[in-house]
Amino acid sequence: MTADFPVTHHLLQAMPQTKHSITSATVHTLVASNQFGTYFGVNQKVFDEVWTNLTHANGNSVAYISMEIGADPDVYNPVKQRLIDLERTSSMDKRLKGFIQKLFQGPEKIPTYSGGLGVLAGDTLKSFADCKIPVVAVSLLYRQGYFCQIVDSKIGQICQTVKWQPEATHGLYLLHDPQKPEEPLQIEVPFYNENNKMTVIRAQVWMKMEINQTLDFFIPELLLDFSLPETPWPLSNAAGQLYNSESSMVKALQRRMLGAGIIPALRQLGFTAHTFHLNEQHGVIAVLQLIAEELQEIIGHADLCRATDQQVLKASDKVARQTIYTIHTPVKAGHDRFEKSLYAGISHKSCQRILELLARDEDNPHSYNFTTMAMTVNRSANSVSRMHRDVTRKQFPQFAPKISAITNGVHHLTWISDARAEVFNLFPPLRNWQHDPGVFGNLGSMAHDPRFRSYLSEAWKKDTAILFNYINTMLLHHREQKLETWIDPPNFFSSLIDRNTRMDPKVFTVGFARRFSTYKRADLIFDNLDTLCDIVVSNNWPINFIFAGKAHPADEPGKSVIKLILDYQQELHQKSKGLANLIFIPNYDMKIAKMMVAGVHAWLNSPKRPLEASGTSGMKAAMNGVPNISIMDGWWAEGYHHGQTGWKFGLEGPIEEANLSESPETLLYREDSASFYQILPTILKDFYQSDISSAFLDKAMANLSLNISIFNTHRMAAEYLEKYKLNLPELQAQEMRHFSSLYHSNL
Repeated sequence: MTADFPVTHHLLQAMPQTKHSITSATVHTLVASNQFGTYFGVNQKVFDEVWTNLTHANGNSVAYISMEIGADPDVYNPVKQRLIDLERTSSMDKRLKGFIQKLFQGPEKIPTYSGGLGVLAGDTLKSFADCKIPVVAVSLLYRQGYFCQIVDSKIGQICQTVKWQPEATHGLYLLHDPQKPEEPLQIEVPFYNENNKMTVIRAQVWMKMEINQTLDFFIPELLLDFSLPETPWPLSNAAGQLYNSESSMVKALQRRMLGAGIIPALRQLGFTAHTFHLNEQHGVIAVLQLIAEELQEIIGHADLCRATDQQVLKASDKVARQTIYTIHTPVKAGHDRFEKSLYAGISHKSCQRILELLARDEDNPHSYNFTTMAMTVNRSANSVSRMHRDVTRKQFPQFAPKISAITNGVHHLTWISDARAEVFNLFPPLRNWQHDPGVFGNLGSMAHDPRFRSYLSEAWKKDTAILFNYINTMLLHHREQKLETWIDPPNFFSSLIDRNTRMDPKVFTVGFARRFSTYKRADLIFDNLDTLCDIVVSNNWPINFIFAGKAHPADEPGKSVIKLILDYQQELHQKSKGLANLIFIPNYDMKIAKMMVAGVHAWLNSPKRPLEASGTSGMKAAMNGVPNISIMDGWWAEGYHHGQTGWKFGLEGPIEEANLSESPETLLYREDSASFYQILPTILKDFYQSDISSAFLDKAMANLSLNISIFNTHRMAAEYLEKYKLNLPELQAQEMRHFSSLYHSNL
């Protein structure tokens, strides 16, 4: 490494090694450019092929629309992986050095996601890239991100604004105007007031490149940035932060900016997608815009208010043939509804004319229901698990015939730990697992191979040690923080920890991490501390509970659950005579998630059934062989496999409308916590009275062989591909049929 390129050597040593190496001469080939900018990570030929396919007149591609996209570079970064062995030389030009420096020294967070929906979007796009599916994604760029979580034991969650630098972030590019290369590319989006007076709002267009593992394909993610100096305050305020919910107007403006910006952005860049995939209803205004254009063709003039109902429905039917819709939640708060009077202040009367017909809210005739519109205008409406399909059909009986299930997955290359990956690389039956997660179905007799079991057990211990090193360092930092700031440590254990008293990785450890919402019942298992502690003390079975997650800043009940978790810590420790400890990790993100799902001994999920549409954190644990302890809801109803992969608890039964209530008196704390206390002794006995290489490794093997091949986004992408109806080269189509055959969600 030469002195003129200041990347610290210890940084490189800390990164996992890869069998791919790349020379200094070769790195120059990873630069590509077009009329909109210059990019790093793929060669010019690859870039041109992807761009040509996405801009081809045949429209054989998909526009994937999501309010949030989670893809932090510190969790998965194929370009960085390939450059680990690079010998940097002074022959690099200034531009190339800038790309490399940004890659190794720039920000490693892109805080444009809040949780599961965004992380799922990121995982989906990674698999689209791996499988070389022609897709362009569209979302918003939020200058303030979501929020940074500080946790105080006396106060609970404290929300702090996130400050980040998109300009300094690797893989993220501000596109330029081809006519004025020194200026950013901008799109124009019309907004209207209640008098139909138009104001044109402009947005810059950023592009994140989601590059595949082999650096020979990428998915462009267009991020619309409305935070410009000239943007009027109400809009710039709404554009700044993901899910800013300080008012209904702010929420409506965010949806309006996303939906209304999609078509202009695609057309400005020449993208020609004929299929639009709505990842939730947030971007449904794009569909409304397409309907307006079709309607104008039908009636032959611009005054859409004069269109008949039949003409609106005819235009809607045509646009529906281009639209795929995925609904992610049965929870009412997840469906966008806006007062008609409010929406009249930000939309044209012709827009309101279409909404009157397609976005009716039967429960509230004074509101537009965007979920109803998304359900109406599509050729395929998809739930995210089989149980969610059944719930959604009950919620929307008028659409039941076209609602099908495509069960969620996760990107196995992102979520399988480095230690587990090293083990998988050693065994021939798992050859090519990075490309084909279906090979885990070949485990067969390997599940009983002492060498494989031993290696996997050691990898598990290594990942647990990584997690506990992080936790113990965090606890010491929190204790020191109390002396330096006004913040009270969020963990009672911070008052106990010292060089001789640390959290012990050999203790049975349960992980729980997700958004804190009341229906997810994070505090369920602590409903009766006396019963829980009696199980632990009477058998001398120590146990750790590791919790993490954020509550939406406006969700006061969700924040109160975090405070309850903090309040339980000291009482749990004292009643259990120090055998049970509850730790809360603040500021949950993808990096913390990856440590947790690989490092714990079991993963907990305790929602009120059937309000968990899918859930993906448990899938990430299963990718590492970690068994789940879960309510039979969402994906776990499909991943339980009669107890081979983990444990179930809680009430089961038919899905009724009454079960969908989120009111506190219907959350079944007493019944479902009692069920948990019934199975906990069996789980702890399996851990402590038999070697982990037997009871728990049996469930780990079952997860590898049964669940990895099902709950991955390659399979999920293949099932969506059947809905997209794209024309792919035969070999690629054959491979996607193979991925689709791994599991059939809609049985």
